[in-house]
Amino acid sequence: MTKLSPSAPEGRIVIGRVGAPHGIAGDVRVIPLTDFPERFARLREVVVGDELLHIVRMKEQGKNFLMQFREYPVREEAQRLTGRLLTVARTDAAPLEEGEYYVFDIVGLSVYDKAGTLLGSVENVIRTGSNDVYAVRAEDGRELLIPALHSVVRNIDIAGGRMDVCLPDEADDRR
Repeated sequence: MTKLSPSAPEGRIVIGRVGAPHGIAGDVRVIPLTDFPERFARLREVVVGDELLHIVRMKEQGKNFLMQFREYPVREEAQRLTGRLLTVARTDAAPLEEGEYYVFDIVGLSVYDKAGTLLGSVENVIRTGSNDVYAVRAEDGRELLIPALHSVVRNIDIAGGRMDVCLPDEADDRR
């Protein structure tokens, strides 16, 4: 299983996106883009776009959060943050269970079949609800969709940049 996080600058992970301003005191709506929204309760500072900002106050509002940053104390200034991503250092990533990976770790892996043939590289992770699906782009431009199931994905080596798969039609060959 993979955990969600859109692309971010090197060494950082995205945890949210700034939405519209709220009220006149500089509060902005923050849409969480993380599988771990509880992390927001511990935040005291965060990088928004390319600026380190200090959180003055924060409260939950449904699935979102309202935040005010010391550096943007009024609505007109805070409005300039709309659309920017909130990031934290990669070292601050929430710990994962065995066999779980962040999307940003999976995207870019080279994918090989059971014969060791390069199939392509992971271009995207599609969240379907029941299981993730890895969209793999072959060198000839074709897209291959690989279900993120233990019966299909045999090995993921993040450090080695490699994923080994046994595609369903390959499994049939073993009979």
